[in-house]
Amino acid sequence: MTRMELSSPAFRGRDRLPPRCARAGDNTSPPLSWTGVPREASELALMCEGPDAPSGEGLLLWLVTGIDPRRTGLAAGTGDPGSHVHRNSYGEAGWGGPDASDGEPRPYVFRLYALPAPVSIPHDVSPDAAHQVLADQSVDQCELVALY
Repeated sequence: MTRMELSSPAFRGRDRLPPRCARAGDNTSPPLSWTGVPREASELALMCEGPDAPSGEGLLLWLVTGIDPRRTGLAAGTGDPGSHVHRNSYGEAGWGGPDASDGEPRPYVFRLYALPAPVSIPHDVSPDAAHQVLADQSVDQCELVALY
């Protein structure tokens, strides 16, 4: 079985997220691509969280469910037609890039989940709750970590 892999032409794993992706920049989601989606996936979900946010709570930057499993990625600043975009920790629908860093780079984890059936997640969900639901239901998942 081929494992899923998530990558971005804008940064490599454990590299710095481009400034245009930050709230102080253009607040644009980075381009992402993936491979190895299992045949049994009926939808994909994409989540980005900052588990080490300065507040001590996880920060949900992005959660999109209902992505067509035939897709192989998303261009910068775009979503998938027909998908469901959830509210981020800033109270906005869609991408909410990291806020200004206090000088210490923090990890931001992009996770892609392959789901065998449509998933139901409340519009306002915590990163931990979203991760738990998606991890419990996924047939495969992969991640890519950026620093900011």
